[in-house]
Amino acid sequence: MNAKGTVFKYGDNVDTDVIIPARYLNSSDPAELATHCMEDIDNEFVNKVQKGDIIVATKNFGCGSSREHAPIAIKAAGVSCVIAETFARIFYRNAINIGLPIIECKEAANGIEAGDQVEVDFDSGMIYNRTKGTEFKGQAFPEFMQKIIAAEGLVNYINNK
Repeated sequence: MNAKGTVFKYGDNVDTDVIIPARYLNSSDPAELATHCMEDIDNEFVNKVQKGDIIVATKNFGCGSSREHAPIAIKAAGVSCVIAETFARIFYRNAINIGLPIIECKEAANGIEAGDQVEVDFDSGMIYNRTKGTEFKGQAFPEFMQKIIAAEGLVNYINNK
């Protein structure tokens, strides 16, 4: 499994309130949530993001409330992977549960810039910055997590068994 796309870059402590502002939580429709994804931190995100693009951030991505809406909005917006130095634990769990690939790698989080073309190999955990010709070793996804992601989330994975 791979992800490949253009990078949107953010800093530390990107919380769930800027990923999907609370004023939109009256909807649980992924397509509707996607139209407001990241709007309070990057109001051009939804106009620029393309299917397959990648979010890169530094420390504590997804902190704040435990709402599942945040990874759902990111995934529904077309993002294929989120790379960060660290993730808030509840966001990490929610992302896996809904089938959004995320990978922790401090070196990649600091060595990748907005607009770079990046490819991620989930089997090996390798992150390739095609723009700069650099590569980083992130954590490989265990087989069971890849199966959950391939099934588009934990519920689908369990229902398919």
